[in-house]
Amino acid sequence: MTQNHATLGKTAQQENFPVGSFLIAKPLRPHVAAYYRFARTADDISDHPSLSPEEKVAGLRAMGRALITGTAETDEAQASLPLKRSLEETGVSPKHAQDLLIAFERDSVRGRSHSWDDLIEYCSVSAMPVGRFLLELHGETDQRAWQGSDALCSALQILNHLQDMKPDYLFLDRAYTPEDWMAETGAEFADLEGNALTPGLEAVMGRMLDGTKQLIDTAQLLPRHVKSRGLRMESAVIVRLAQRLYEHLKLGDPLAKRVKLTPWDFLAATVSGAAWGYFER
Repeated sequence: MTQNHATLGKTAQQENFPVGSFLIAKPLRPHVAAYYRFARTADDISDHPSLSPEEKVAGLRAMGRALITGTAETDEAQASLPLKRSLEETGVSPKHAQDLLIAFERDSVRGRSHSWDDLIEYCSVSAMPVGRFLLELHGETDQRAWQGSDALCSALQILNHLQDMKPDYLFLDRAYTPEDWMAETGAEFADLEGNALTPGLEAVMGRMLDGTKQLIDTAQLLPRHVKSRGLRMESAVIVRLAQRLYEHLKLGDPLAKRVKLTPWDFLAATVSGAAWGYFER
């Protein structure tokens, strides 16, 4: 299995939220880059339009074996090798990478979330590991920081799902809107193909945003419990960006037009968040 990664997925510069920005200590940035490359490659496999579910799972498992053995069986598994070296150098647990593979395997074979709890469980392997990797890399041990990070990463994941609900359904047959809430409101998954939210789908999105707001409120705890000034500032910026994207989605219709952060959002969140993080402790 070989892919042209130049034509797949996002780059770090295209992400909604900072990936290994200048706020991260310079010696740690290569380790963040290795983790990001691993995650992006695995995501590209799970999203690949021409691979069967079985081929996707096989590719992801090859990445998992390479992470442990140091031997890449496929071109894609080469992305595991820099991360393996990084983990050996830093002592960071491989679990934060292995959990991502569990999430991408789920995406490869199952395209629905049964309930809100099921969606949060998915976030525990698809989103929370990213924050946990960064915290462990920085030597952060305060459990309040880990709790805030889990909430922030879950909020970001769900906000991204809401942004991309239409293309996810059209091109990947994935829908993260909870099935039980869809049934309660009379919404149909086919509604995701439309050019405007139906009343039922709007109600489901509203419930998802309410749950996300609670996660963002919990994430406010994160910066004050992070010792590393750079990571504290970056996390504060990301909390501000999450809040802004939440506000845009409360007012917007992602089926009519993709709801996204503006350059002003990035500037305002960076300035206010960095200042908050700098002085928080």
